[in-house]
Amino acid sequence: MTVLRRLPRWAWIGGGILAFIAGMVNAAGYMGFRHQSITNLTGSTSLLGIAVGTGDGGETWHWLLSIGAFVVGALLSGLIVQQHTLKLGRRYGVALVLESLLLFAAVPLLDVGSSFGLDLAAMAAGLQNGMASTYSGMVFRTTHVSGMFTDLGIYIGQRLRGLEVDTLRIRVCLLVVSTFTCGSAAGALLFRVLGERTLLIPAVLTGLCGVSYGIYRQYTITWGSDAAG
Repeated sequence: MTVLRRLPRWAWIGGGILAFIAGMVNAAGYMGFRHQSITNLTGSTSLLGIAVGTGDGGETWHWLLSIGAFVVGALLSGLIVQQHTLKLGRRYGVALVLESLLLFAAVPLLDVGSSFGLDLAAMAAGLQNGMASTYSGMVFRTTHVSGMFTDLGIYIGQRLRGLEVDTLRIRVCLLVVSTFTCGSAAGALLFRVLGERTLLIPAVLTGLCGVSYGIYRQYTITWGSDAAG
């Protein structure tokens, strides 16, 4: 297991915001017309297996599309971001803006009860998860928390045995779990008012994050050039 020693502030802030957004998206999916998890494929894969086992062709097709959309989103992340190392200059802003557009496009489809809206949302989630994993060296998996809870259990067990524990990893796990939970709570509250249009909120947030990141990156590059000059 790689020992982490330091993460830049923008990675902490970005990881927390993305986990919050993912929690909101997932809550909207659960409370929507199909009561479907959008950001976590474990349940979706199980439901695909159940559909195959029971011979339900319609459900099999639905879950294949949903899972495939998530994978396509991650594929797009690999094409856009391209690198596995934490570096400010990568094209995360482009990925975030694309995620925002996918979520915006999902809303009118969900409004009319179309499952294709869920596929677009799943693609946005796959894009986000791939991007986050890439820019943080697979520290942040912002769209699901099973691994984070597993890591926390391991760290507690190691501590009880008197072994040295990487406290930075514990902080990362706690950040993602807490912000994902808060995002889910916010999504549930918003769904009571906005219904399927709740996804407009994470769509706006991801768009703002993408634009803000672009501005921050440009400022950092300009400041670095001025300092060097």
